[in-house]
Amino acid sequence: MGVEKNEFKFSKKPEVVYVDTDILLIGGGMACCGAAYEAAKWATPKGLKITMVDKAAADRSGAVAMGLSAINTYCGENDPADYVKYVRTDLMGIIREDLVYDLGRHVDNSVHLFEEWGLPVWKRDEDGSTMDGSKPAPKLAEGGKPVRSGRWQIMINGESYKVIVAEAAKKALEYNRKETGVEQNLFERVFISELIHDKNDPSKVAGAIGFSVREHKAYVFTAKTMLLACGGAVNVYRPRSTAEGQGRAWYPIWNAGTTYALAAQAGCELVLMENRFVPARFKDGYGPVGAWFLFFKCKATNSLGEDYCATNLAAANKDFGKYAEDPHKLTTAMRNHMMMIDMKAGKGPILMRTHEAMAALAETMTPKQIKHLEAEAWEDFLDMCIGQAVVWAGNNIEPEKTPSELMPTEPYLLGSHAGCAGIWVSGPGDIAGIPAEWSWGYNRMTTVDGLFTAGDGVGASGHKFSSGSHAEGRIAGKNMTAYCLDHADYKPELGRDVDEVIAEIYAPMETFAKNKDYSTDPLVNPNYIRPKMFQARLQKIMDEYVAGVATWYTTSKTMLEKGLEHLSLLKEDAEKMAAEDLHELMRAWENYHRLMAGEAHARHILFREDSRYPGYYFRADHFYVDDENWKCFTISKYDRDSKEWTLSKRDYVQVIPD
Repeated sequence: MGVEKNEFKFSKKPEVVYVDTDILLIGGGMACCGAAYEAAKWATPKGLKITMVDKAAADRSGAVAMGLSAINTYCGENDPADYVKYVRTDLMGIIREDLVYDLGRHVDNSVHLFEEWGLPVWKRDEDGSTMDGSKPAPKLAEGGKPVRSGRWQIMINGESYKVIVAEAAKKALEYNRKETGVEQNLFERVFISELIHDKNDPSKVAGAIGFSVREHKAYVFTAKTMLLACGGAVNVYRPRSTAEGQGRAWYPIWNAGTTYALAAQAGCELVLMENRFVPARFKDGYGPVGAWFLFFKCKATNSLGEDYCATNLAAANKDFGKYAEDPHKLTTAMRNHMMMIDMKAGKGPILMRTHEAMAALAETMTPKQIKHLEAEAWEDFLDMCIGQAVVWAGNNIEPEKTPSELMPTEPYLLGSHAGCAGIWVSGPGDIAGIPAEWSWGYNRMTTVDGLFTAGDGVGASGHKFSSGSHAEGRIAGKNMTAYCLDHADYKPELGRDVDEVIAEIYAPMETFAKNKDYSTDPLVNPNYIRPKMFQARLQKIMDEYVAGVATWYTTSKTMLEKGLEHLSLLKEDAEKMAAEDLHELMRAWENYHRLMAGEAHARHILFREDSRYPGYYFRADHFYVDDENWKCFTISKYDRDSKEWTLSKRDYVQVIPD
């Protein structure tokens, strides 16, 4: 944060724990669990040490923490080239096709592992009937036929999905721990807030420093290579759920932009950070709609019963041309745009006609099957979004009798779902037609030597979802092992003074202890700002100037420039953030990371002079998609010393034909 010098005069200096390892995994979600599992296979026989550090606990860490009712990426009988076309279409024509193809050819193996580890996967019986995961059936790897809710999606009983995946990762880490003789290699409730370059080679990362959110301990990790995979960025924007409901969001609120902030501060190139995801979800509960659209065959209309994607096609086509031409090939963003046209015209609320979908399905069912169908409708949320079931119950909504409202959410920054913001990485190097400079030796390594990423961290490569994030973590884990073996003589040495970094990390606690008695209410003090207040200011700026819900996701050059002025002032005030305890210290650093991610997002939207993702954001001064000038990657790089951002274009390359 660039805070004033902390000499621990008013607060207690923490105990410092040093950990030396070879492969450091920062995060505990699907990507890091995949990396732990895969790296253990290759690294352990070579005597390489693997360490995973997570600010939460792996069993319920990451976007899959609450569970899922479907796996959204399983190629099965489909060609990975078709998967590339699907991702490219939905992300408005700009993706790293080498990364997406690479993911498509590997992802099924992760899904097979999930089932082997105990994840119940729905199957089709020989007569075509549905068998949920509780019934015996051949596994996918044995030729079992999954119940598909869409071309790429398969249904699961997934309340414990993440627990199952984490168990395999923890077993892999324990295998590595025993074989290498270390005392501990899984550190939970430890938040990494700084990456440190190598003293002798500043182009490399040599370590990471953070703190326990439960004990008064700082942790200093040195490693030959690191995986930075801490999810996307949530609560950068003011959410629709306010006051006591503010914790209710679609993507996990503990995703604080740490992946993007630490990568930018380390000098990584970021790509397509103007992209965001604005999912249309069940109003107030943020319940997912995929199973309802794809499995239950539900339709969404305006309040008059009209299909807004049909009635608004011509208007959208006038503004956005070929991207709103074929009603069967509309992107997720474009469907949002058409929904909002009707909402602005007073034709809302938008309704998910669950009652009609269930009535249509019930026409060919027995009473027992109908009852089971109703149970599946509730289980869809109990598996993955309990809050939505509570909203239904609290509002006397029975989905078989009553429609439910849909609403676009606040924006989220991510790279694994239907978004593609993130970090520019090295590709696999074996995809014909891809520029040679897009692969610099190690698959999924960033432009900073030794620093890898996966999942939400990899940019220009969306629609990975849970299974793809795990597979991408495995790709990174194997390549990190290769990196260590190729650099066997490398001895990482931290390029910053450890005491200085720790003093900076704990400065918010020193600021609080020093100034708390100046006012009668410790929440209001002219000498500091608490993280909750800081976050409120950040969200207000992003919401009002950087295309949040307050402006119907619309901004312009002048609005963005004014927003960046406010963000600059907020960054100055970050030096005065105060933390009363370790939990609030975590919140302070999370919000600083959100600020960094939000600034990158704003600068990218300002740089790109078109509305590339209509329905996610609009440039009112460039209300069109300009393929002639802007069908390209946008690249940014942050200079930590000068605090300046540099943005540039990079040519898009298509290798899979339409």
